Amino acid sequence: MEPDHPRLPADPDLEAAQDSAAKPRPVHLSWANIAIVAIGGTAGTGLRYVIGLTVPPWDGVPVATVGINVVGAFLLGLLLELLADRSLDTGWSRRIRLGVGTGVLGGFTTYSALATDTAVLAAGHPGRAAGYALGTVLLGAAATIAGIWLARLHLPPAAAEKARSG
Repeated sequence: MEPDHPRLPADPDLEAAQDSAAKPRPVHLSWANIAIVAIGGTAGTGLRYVIGLTVPPWDGVPVATVGINVVGAFLLGLLLELLADRSLDTGWSRRIRLGVGTGVLGGFTTYSALATDTAVLAAGHPGRAAGYALGTVLLGAAATIAGIWLARLHLPPAAAEKARSG
């Protein structure tokens, strides 16, 4: 007897649609998904580049990188919390997560610049470099929590209660 609900894939990164051989198709092998991430990543990287050019360092500290990573962490927390209870990670929900989350925000935020900036600061100011790296990570974590909190304020009451308990 067939169950009332379709069987969900065990791995959320596998497409629910089956190919002709009835094997799940991995998300990363879909050209449409690759294009969504690439276009989003191009936009996010371009925005990061422009901000990096226009915001000068403050007392030798590259504040643009801190700001970019903290804002990106906040937006990612907000986005993923809003998408988490809406539906399964399929259709438009998946496209938004891939395009905006992985693409735009993945290209916008930059761990490599944080690591490089920390190494450059460490050459002349090891204490400042440690504070810069630790401060960026802690501010990013706080920003992510703030994004999640803000998203939960805008969820319907039943969804917000489910998110709090689960």
